[in-house]
This record gives sequence, C-alpha cells and structure tokens, in this order.
Amino acid sequence: MVEPLLSVRNLTVEFTIRDGVVPVIDDLSFDLIPGETLSLVGESGCGKSMTALAIMGLIPSPPGVISAGSILFQGENLVQASGRRLREIRGNEVSMVFQEPMTSLNPVFTVGEQIAETLRRHQGLTRSQAQAQAIQMIEAVQIPLPDRRVNDYPHQLSGGMRQRIMIAMALACRPKILIADEPTTALDVTVQAQIFDLMQNLQRETGAAIILITHDMGSVAEMAERVVVMYAGRKIEDGHVEDILLRPRHPYTRGLIACVPHLLDKVTSDRPFLQEVPGVVPPLSDFGFDGCMFAPRCDLVRDVCWQEKPADTNLTKTQSAACWDLVSSNESTNA
Repeated sequence: MVEPLLSVRNLTVEFTIRDGVVPVIDDLSFDLIPGETLSLVGESGCGKSMTALAIMGLIPSPPGVISAGSILFQGENLVQASGRRLREIRGNEVSMVFQEPMTSLNPVFTVGEQIAETLRRHQGLTRSQAQAQAIQMIEAVQIPLPDRRVNDYPHQLSGGMRQRIMIAMALACRPKILIADEPTTALDVTVQAQIFDLMQNLQRETGAAIILITHDMGSVAEMAERVVVMYAGRKIEDGHVEDILLRPRHPYTRGLIACVPHLLDKVTSDRPFLQEVPGVVPPLSDFGFDGCMFAPRCDLVRDVCWQEKPADTNLTKTQSAACWDLVSSNESTNA
C-alpha cells in the first residue's frame, strides 16, 4: 500500500463570530497519495478553501484557530510546526494557486520578479539565475514570447495568462503538492480546457500531487481521480471519481450531479430535466449542528437526522458516505 503524502485526520477549525465559536471545518479526514489528483467539491461556503488554508498554515488568526486534529505532510504534523518551518514549506514543498490571480499577484512588480522571488527565497539562486529560471517557467506554462512577458506587469496580461503565471509561480520550486483553488474561475471554456491540460502536463513532468478545489462537476470529471464532497464544513462522501459521478450515494452528491447541464436531445430516466438542490448552505452561525447539516434541504430526512450527526459509513472499498439513510439501508441488507 502506498504511503500517503498528506494525511488530514479529524481536522477541526473554529472561528469566533458574534454568536460564539463555530466549527468551519468539522472533524475532516482524508489522504492524498503521491502523484494523484484529489478534488474537494461542494457549494461556496462549504469549507473547501478553508481546508486549503489550514494545510498551508494560513488560517487568519484571529478569528480562526485549528482546535483539533492533525495535518501530516510526509509524517510531519504541520499543525504543530513553527511559523519558520511553515514558511520553508509554503511555496517550496506545498504550493497554492489562489482563486483570483489579479488580487493574488502584486501589481507593482513584474511577473518575472514575482516568480524569481520564490526561487531566490527557497532555492538560494542569484538574481540573474532566478530571472533566467523565471523565463523558463513562463515558457513551461506556454505563454508566448517569455523573454518579453517576464517584464510585464499583471495588468498587462489576460486573465488566462495571469492564471498561467500563478501556476508557474506555484510550480517554480517543483513542490510535492499543488493546491489549486478554483483555478479556472471567470475564464472562458476554451481557456479552462487549456489550463487543465497545462496542469495535467506539468503534473506528469513533476510528479506533483494536486488538490483541486471546485464546485464544477465537469472539472472533477476532467481532472480528478478521487473526490471528497464537503457540506457545511463536513465531509459527507468520498470515493474514486467513477464512484462519485456514476454511483453517488449521499443525497447532496446526487443533487450536485443532477444540477449539471447536459446536451441530450430528450429527457430520459437517467438524465431528467435540469434540477436544483433546494435551499442554500446554512449560515456560519448554524455550523456545528448536532444532527445532519443537510437535513433542512434533504428529501429523505427523518427524525434521527435532526438529532444525531451521521457517522462516515464504508459502502465499498473505495467509497464512503455519512448519511442516516445509508446506515438504515446497510442494516436492512445485513439483516
């Protein structure tokens, strides 16, 4: 069995808000294997980006704090790591592509200077060596005329080019893990496909594992090998991508997939009319509810759903879900 590169165990992140202390991440566990792509899926506000910030050691404090659990990177618990150690890891062994490159890139420095800064800090290169390496990275992410583009400022580049620069910065030190937070937000479909192709090519070249954060099930089908579905700070289902997309077991996962538009000429039993998941993600003040967080939106809700949090149930060797309906079904089958 392959040893996990990253192992998140029982992670709880709490925020202090006006109404008290709430768990924005609630007892989350998952593993990341070297070289694989794992996708964190869910609606906005479900805790996907907060999970990434916890891994990077970037939880804003105050108001946030990791109150329980561990984040093991190659056996080292990052929760207990010093600030200095986290700075050594960030951008070097674990890198992140943030959601909006225009706000992540510094507008007063050229893109070449920003890539070179990462290389000087972590690789100990001279200014000229870092500049030369920055040009190579810009070329690697398939931006034309890298010798010229290295001297451009962020506002001089298109949205797709800025995202490519972010990927170049993240991969400059050949990290073992790349976290991509909605890397194709606000990009047109053609550019999205180019970004995904680029990430897959660079993954094959560098061997990096990828954590892809998205709410787009099409992106999941394109990129992921395994999927963790999150809702209101909790993991509600995980499994191989084929299991999740073709045999979803949690009502929320089924709802997300039913929301995906399709191009069939006629409606079938397998693909009915476009659906929606009723309701919205609960406000932060409701996080940590003793029962199932999805109960107010679920058409299978029963009394126990309001009273007790469902445990993660192994459905197969590669798929698990946390739902009282599945627990009852398994008990009936075993009986």
